[in-house]
Amino acid sequence: MLTSLDRYFKISQRGSSVGQEVRGGVVTFLTMAYIIVLNPIILSNVADADGNYLGGGSEPGSGFATIAACTALVAGLLTILMGVVANFPIALATGLGLNAFVAFAVASQMSWADAMGLVLLEGLVILVLVLTGFRKAVFDAVPSQLKTAIAVGIGLFLTLIGLIDAGFVRATGNAAPPIGMGIGGELSGWPVLVFCFGLLLMISLHTRGVPGAILIGIAVTTVVAIVVQAFTDTPGSNGDPTSKGWNLNVPALPDSLDELVSTPDLSLLGDFNLLGSFERVGAVAAVLLVFTLMLADFFDTMGTMTAVGAEAGLNDEDGAPEGSQRILIVDSVAAAAGGAAGISSNTSYVESTAGVADGARTGLASVVTGLCFLLATVFTPIVQVIPNEAAVAALVLVGFLMMTQVTEIDWKDPEIAIPAFLTIAFMPFTYSITAGIGAGFLAYVVLKVVMGKMGQVHVLLWVIAALFAVYFAIDPITRLLT
Repeated sequence: MLTSLDRYFKISQRGSSVGQEVRGGVVTFLTMAYIIVLNPIILSNVADADGNYLGGGSEPGSGFATIAACTALVAGLLTILMGVVANFPIALATGLGLNAFVAFAVASQMSWADAMGLVLLEGLVILVLVLTGFRKAVFDAVPSQLKTAIAVGIGLFLTLIGLIDAGFVRATGNAAPPIGMGIGGELSGWPVLVFCFGLLLMISLHTRGVPGAILIGIAVTTVVAIVVQAFTDTPGSNGDPTSKGWNLNVPALPDSLDELVSTPDLSLLGDFNLLGSFERVGAVAAVLLVFTLMLADFFDTMGTMTAVGAEAGLNDEDGAPEGSQRILIVDSVAAAAGGAAGISSNTSYVESTAGVADGARTGLASVVTGLCFLLATVFTPIVQVIPNEAAVAALVLVGFLMMTQVTEIDWKDPEIAIPAFLTIAFMPFTYSITAGIGAGFLAYVVLKVVMGKMGQVHVLLWVIAALFAVYFAIDPITRLLT
């Protein structure tokens, strides 16, 4: 059995072990399990154009449990599919940013079923682009140093996500500076102290070369958080940026074993209307919405699989991960599946780099992550025991590991160094992988034109640069056409 498993997933060939893959898969799950709670928070509190809430009910949040169960189920199935088909240590779930766009920019103009039909349509378009080879051809056309910049930029992006989710960095509410340390320049509250403890523990274990440093760090920090909560009774933040409470989950053990299990409500599956959006907002507006969703999905995954492959040592000399076509196919299916399941587009998660940093090298890790998500449909209360502050410390450590690739960029050549810099800088500062990639691509094409080296630009990069120009100007274009 173990021999067959080893041969199918190439575990020994990639210098890994079954135990290492299991550990990495669990770490990936722990660093992205927040989506089970966060996705329903975003989607269940917004009414569509008809005044209805996703998941049923006439009150904000009434569909929370249904959305949470479907989010975990779809993430589990798709992540297992990624592991089995693509043999790559990357996990998938509802895309953050994409779900907010669907909630506030799409569903506000139509019904939820129409909005999810639009997401399904976008996923099908991307799948066609993958099957025709276009998506991989675009990826192959990107210069290798820009791919390196994408990985480095994602590392800084992950670091910022971790610091913000922990409350270490917060919005100040002022024009300058827009963000700062803690509240009023001070680290306030027990949760951020727990985060600092977890971060110091993880980097210490990693520096000492302790196997499973990230998983050990998350587990120990969770225990510390539970103890802290028992003595301080710190509340949740409820989204208040000035709160000193826990960011998402309040760490506390359930009062009884009966509270560990919940029966999942999966009634949201299949709740979509494929072409309803065209009837509600017209063909031009619907196509522009599909374009915006598609471009974000298209390039977020490109950046994510590059970063994960680089961290795992699975990229070739051109920066392309092993089996990239299969990865893109599964990711495209995921986008469509998210719409069909009524929980927004699913996409590859950059948090997978945390699992890779803790040993994951094959698709077996993804299978483990997927099984954890499937268990979470029933054992959701267990997921809620782990506070964000315990898990996001891993993202800061991963940010460091990905930053080490920056030396592979030729910083003395401005024609590649400037696009690389813009790619790296724009990702954390705009909170968008897509925006960083777009800025880098546009700058690369423009500089080649300025230097009279247009012949060095791959024809597909001309097309993508033009599409990104449209993407960055989508609001005035939409206003003009509609």
